Amino acid sequence: MTTAFDPVDLAGRKLANRIAMAPMTRSRAYGPGGAPTEATATYYAQRATAGLIVTEGIQPSVVGQGYPDTPGLHSEQQVAAWRAVTDAVHAQDGVIFAQLMHTGRIGHPSLLPDGLVPVAPSPFPARGQVFTRQGPQDFVTPAGLDAAGIGRTIDDFAQAARNAIAAGFDGVEIHGANGYLLHQFLAPNTNRRTDAWGGSVEGRVRLTVEVATAVADAIGGHRTGLRISPGNPFNDIAETDPADREATYTTLAARLAPLELAYLHLAEGPDRDLTARLRAGWPGTLVLNPFTHPEPTGPEALDLVADGTADVLAFGALFLANPDLPRRLAAGGPYNVPDRATFYGGDERGYTDYPALPD
Repeated sequence: MTTAFDPVDLAGRKLANRIAMAPMTRSRAYGPGGAPTEATATYYAQRATAGLIVTEGIQPSVVGQGYPDTPGLHSEQQVAAWRAVTDAVHAQDGVIFAQLMHTGRIGHPSLLPDGLVPVAPSPFPARGQVFTRQGPQDFVTPAGLDAAGIGRTIDDFAQAARNAIAAGFDGVEIHGANGYLLHQFLAPNTNRRTDAWGGSVEGRVRLTVEVATAVADAIGGHRTGLRISPGNPFNDIAETDPADREATYTTLAARLAPLELAYLHLAEGPDRDLTARLRAGWPGTLVLNPFTHPEPTGPEALDLVADGTADVLAFGALFLANPDLPRRLAAGGPYNVPDRATFYGGDERGYTDYPALPD
């Protein structure tokens, strides 16, 4: 019987185990121009016993930034800073993918250079507020992307993927989940277009497919992953029609299959039946961040590898607080408790000071 502690082949790359560190925004890119710091290198290197590390969301362009102090991969300065991070992880024999995250309408003009506003498939604001350096502010009406803007967005993802490889990453994960730009194109309440980029299921999946195709062409499908979150209502997404939700994501998976991507990363909602259908129809590796709301994914999820539901399990908050998580899972604990007050921003507290088990 396969266990989460067994190695796995990821598109030609051997992972030491099937335990992944899920992408988690930490808002600590304090280096010049939104670059990671020495502390970032320490943070990821501490967690290099993961079979796979997926970084926090990294914006592929200036307009893709949605939160303060999140890192980019669109300048030479950022590429150089990320090289120190990947070198630190590789020195510990780790494998690290960069998550490319364009937040779309989730953001605020105060986070962007003068004259820029957040963009989206359609000019409708999200309900709620976003955190800025001036405190919480209402989401603004985004600029609806025209054909030229969509083309630039695809190019930005592809160039950021090239930059990731130049920075030493083993691959990239395209963020198509959690209510950010690609998810906004997938969801019917945020994509109200009537052109070839919206309307039907085929239209709504088109941008994600074209971004994945461009990235795979740029760096190879074997170095490209995609994260999705069917039915996740985060950031004012509404995918409430079960039939449309299934059609959207099974069509997306079918369109992506010929690209031979490294993996599909499913941030699961409560619909385990859809998980099973995606699992059955996806020809490659399935990484699963299982639905455990409101609790973070815990050790009981290890059974999902044993029963064949997933090939690799992604742990979020538990990995944040336990840098040596694979060792702790194998030992049955104990586990450090995540400190939510230090999740976003700040110094080394709640970042690099969680203790590992003593030898």
